[in-house]
Amino acid sequence: MALREKLYSVDEFLEIARAEENQAKRLELDEGMIVEMPPSSQKNTVIAMRIGRLLGNFVDQRDLGYVTGPDGGFQLSRNTVRQPDVAFISKTRHPDLDGVVFPLAPDLVVEVMSPTEDIWPKVNQYFAAGTRLVWTVDVKDETLSVWQLAAQGGLHVQTYSADDIIDGGDVLPGFMLALRDVFPAVHIE
Repeated sequence: MALREKLYSVDEFLEIARAEENQAKRLELDEGMIVEMPPSSQKNTVIAMRIGRLLGNFVDQRDLGYVTGPDGGFQLSRNTVRQPDVAFISKTRHPDLDGVVFPLAPDLVVEVMSPTEDIWPKVNQYFAAGTRLVWTVDVKDETLSVWQLAAQGGLHVQTYSADDIIDGGDVLPGFMLALRDVFPAVHIE
């Protein structure tokens, strides 16, 4: 749901997002339009934090960079700021934590999808801005899709189930994620 019909710059967006009446809202700037993101379901937020915790443990032990949660904004273009559920950005690309919004795209994005979400526009925005790996999670189907740029152009996507193990590719070499740890046998209701 768009909050206003005017197109906003990143600076204008940040001023509006910091206003007291918007403190409890999760806002993104999508090609100049301020969009209020719906609250996550209990399942979605728990799944996102499981992935974030596992990524964070790996990244922290190796001092590779930073893992962010859903309130960490990334400027993808001059008029787009996204707040992925989980993201990784390497220290080599962003060595210092200073400011409100990361001024560039994360290396890895994790989006836990809501049931009616069309993830395609976000995925395209991330890759256009320089993201190298996107994971989209379908909690209902207990699947995780890995999106990468294809060698011949375009995007390649492969979907994995709860019995599979995925890796961090060339973004996080050596990282392995058993999806059974993300989608446990005891389901969250």
